[in-house]
Amino acid sequence: MIIQKLHTSPVALDRQQHKSLKVGQLPDWKVAAKLNSLFVAAVEFGDVCREYPIVFVRAGNGPDGKPEAAPVAVFGLTNDENLYLDAAGQWRAEYLPAVLRMYPFGIARIDDQQYAVCIDSACPSISHDAGNAAGNVVFDADGQPTEFTNKVHEQLQQIEGEVQRTRALCSMLLEKDLLRDMRFDADLPDGQKLSVDGFLTVDEKKLAELPDADVVALHRNGVMGLIHAHQISLALMRKLVGWRLQLA
Repeated sequence: MIIQKLHTSPVALDRQQHKSLKVGQLPDWKVAAKLNSLFVAAVEFGDVCREYPIVFVRAGNGPDGKPEAAPVAVFGLTNDENLYLDAAGQWRAEYLPAVLRMYPFGIARIDDQQYAVCIDSACPSISHDAGNAAGNVVFDADGQPTEFTNKVHEQLQQIEGEVQRTRALCSMLLEKDLLRDMRFDADLPDGQKLSVDGFLTVDEKKLAELPDADVVALHRNGVMGLIHAHQISLALMRKLVGWRLQLA
């Protein structure tokens, strides 16, 4: 998965172009300063809901032409705002969503069957200096992926698999018409009103009216657990308002 506001200059890994490439540890997360939300997989909801609000967004139409939705962790209350960064660019939560942990790597799909492993060439922690001892080597002297790169590849494949599983679970929410447009409003101390919209939440009324058979089915396939995590996480929107006020 390539995130435009994170992977600002993605290029496919190439054993010739990147034969001397090394990837070090990021000194901070300033590369994510304009990232106001990020996709999270269903398997992450248990961890994410403790530290981030989870909402759903429209994700276009699938191959079958049906509308799709995707869950995201909210980082900011306006475009290009990431309140999870402190003044030094350090992350303010213990858990990092999986897509963020994989940075500067990501997967770009070529078609339904093929994809390319990419790296953000603008990442400040990569180096093409063969004499630089710091960082993990991407290709060995024979141009073969190193153990580090193979592990990255494996983790990216796992995430991509979870993306597809999460997409299927979200399709169930849409099929049952359980998602509705939602707006979050907050009154600021100076009298101004802060409004955040453009996202979807679970409609509690429609959820309560589901037939028993549908409720049982949602429990068995794990969707009900995701709904509960999503509902719990929404209280964290107030935390973001508090962080915003600290900046004022």
